[in-house]
Amino acid sequence: MTSLPLSLKHISLLLTIPVSLIFATSAQAENCPLFSEQPIRKLHSDTLISACEQFQGKPLLIVNTASHCGYSDQFSSLESLHKQYQADGLVVLGFPSNDFRQEAKDEQETAQVCYLNYGVTFTMSAPVQVKGANAHPVFQYLTEQAGAPRWNFYKYVVSGDRQQVIRLPSAVTPGSDKMATAIRKVL
Repeated sequence: MTSLPLSLKHISLLLTIPVSLIFATSAQAENCPLFSEQPIRKLHSDTLISACEQFQGKPLLIVNTASHCGYSDQFSSLESLHKQYQADGLVVLGFPSNDFRQEAKDEQETAQVCYLNYGVTFTMSAPVQVKGANAHPVFQYLTEQAGAPRWNFYKYVVSGDRQQVIRLPSAVTPGSDKMATAIRKVL
């Protein structure tokens, strides 16, 4: 007879765990407005990133990129920023896009440009749309907060609490004083 109450106790505990996880997930989603439930697929990979889990509370530098853009040499300086500020918590995220018709048609070529030609180690997503009605949820949020990118290599510096979004145009290089000031504001 004593085993029956013990079993009910265990069942009761098991039933409370999923409920608490549901509430934790809801709270997490509320604290992560930048990212929707849609995972981010990494460039030239089947790996999916749960952005809310991996980047929650961390300052971000988000860049829409294009392999064949005249600004593509900024990949090297973005990699330098990644290495310089990684210990401070800054996460650099690149989102290749063909919205301005300068991205490679083949994802393998995009990966080669990023990883082999420029030595990128920061997170790169699979190609996405960054403007218009079909923009990736990250760029829908960034557009609402600071405006849509007008060209490739627009940079968005986002505070860890997602309350501050600083938009910088393509011509502002990753190594510039403007970029350093924007990053310091969110660290």
